[in-house]
Amino acid sequence: MIALVLTGSVVGAELLARTSRVSDRLTESIQPARAEALRLQNALLDQETGVRGYVLGADRQFLAPYTEGRQAERDAASRLRGLVGDRPVLRDDVNTIERAAADWRRRYADPLIAGVTPGAVRPADRATTEGGKAAFDHIRALFGTQNRHLSQAREHSRSELSHIRTVRNWVLGGMVAAFLLTAVVLAVLVHTLVARPLATLRTASRRVAQGEFQHRIVPAGPADIRAVSGDVEAMRRRLVTELDASRVQQEHLTRQAADLDAQAVELRRSNAELEQFAYVASHDLQEPLRKVASFCQLLEKRYGDKLDERGTQYIAFAVDGAKRMQILINDLLTFSRVGRVNDAHVPVALDKTLDKAVANLAAAAEESGAVIERPDELPEVTGDPTLLVMLWQNLIGNAVKFRHPDRAPRVVITCEPDPDAGEDAAGWRLSVTDNGIGIPEEFAEKVFVIFQRLHGRDAYSGTGIGLAVCKKIVEFHGGRIWIDTAHTGGTRFCLTLPTAPAGRPASPDATAPARTTPEGQPA
Repeated sequence: MIALVLTGSVVGAELLARTSRVSDRLTESIQPARAEALRLQNALLDQETGVRGYVLGADRQFLAPYTEGRQAERDAASRLRGLVGDRPVLRDDVNTIERAAADWRRRYADPLIAGVTPGAVRPADRATTEGGKAAFDHIRALFGTQNRHLSQAREHSRSELSHIRTVRNWVLGGMVAAFLLTAVVLAVLVHTLVARPLATLRTASRRVAQGEFQHRIVPAGPADIRAVSGDVEAMRRRLVTELDASRVQQEHLTRQAADLDAQAVELRRSNAELEQFAYVASHDLQEPLRKVASFCQLLEKRYGDKLDERGTQYIAFAVDGAKRMQILINDLLTFSRVGRVNDAHVPVALDKTLDKAVANLAAAAEESGAVIERPDELPEVTGDPTLLVMLWQNLIGNAVKFRHPDRAPRVVITCEPDPDAGEDAAGWRLSVTDNGIGIPEEFAEKVFVIFQRLHGRDAYSGTGIGLAVCKKIVEFHGGRIWIDTAHTGGTRFCLTLPTAPAGRPASPDATAPARTTPEGQPA
């Protein structure tokens, strides 16, 4: 197509240039030359008329056409030569007429003019007049030859212009036909080399898109289409690989789901057994312990006076062991029931749970002279009220139990929005701070492990389950608990709890002054 366009442009430009040249030659050379030839002929005719009138009238004014005719002749001949300079025949006609006119003036006109006396009219010389007329008739014949040559040149230019226009029209028509033919050929080629491979690629791609992932896409057509086909085929192979991997993963997940279902069934069975064990532990195991303790006490009461100090001590050890075993069983039952027996998730006002826990600890707080400082208002959270009472009771009870021997217990409770909670999971950060004996930093994690004790039973009573129960309660509510190791002068427990349900917010005034009980009175 580029070659056709360039060839057509060159040929068309050449034809248009030739047409323009012939047309310009006809309109700017031949036609003006005819007009100038007519002026030249008229100038010579004026000279002949002026000479004849001057000879017959002997009046100088009759000589004016002759003089003006010579000037007009020179001007017309000059312009005519400029117009026909590239045509030898027409140029020769001008030169021949000029020579004939000069010969006529030299042989007849100038002698006649010189022989006339102004004002003296004399009979005309017939021989001279006839000779001058015959000489001018020769010039007139040259006029006819010149006019014939100019007409021939005009007709030739017109014929050439018509021929060039005909050729131009045929060539332009042929170019249009060639363009149309080339367009048809290109359309066929595009359809064969581009459209058909694209249609094949589209059909293959649709088959793959409809689920025939094993259908192979064969590259065909021009390089660009082959490259696209290769990329689509590579994408198909990758999809097939990913699908195979996905099927394998799906089968693996299905097996895992089946395993999890089996484990869930086994877990439900195990939970049922644990429920049964809890029932047995709470009833059947405690009954023998109560009998052991009771009968040991009866032995001491009945045979105490017959036992020595060592026997009395052994009986005391047996009673104490039975009681501690009973306490340990109760604590284990409490730990196991967290989140299992009590599984309520309702809006709970922390103020009420704290009040209940403080009431449960009233005797111990009064005995130790504990002072409990708390915010005027605590928020509402979502959880189990029984477990939250147990949480407060364990934390405050630990603060009272592990008090410093040199000062009365002082427990400070604070509440503020949790700064680490996300925008979609707002919550509260609570802290319980005491002025007791404190917990070394290296034991900050160990104290939350069940049965872990930092002191002997002779120093502090208990089973080492209290803080483990606190951790389990907080985690059951979606929070976390830890010890602030940066605090000195006692122990500070920090914990987070989820916020109250939407529509029931309750925000404590963290900067409000704490409510303090009088010395020795529970809050």
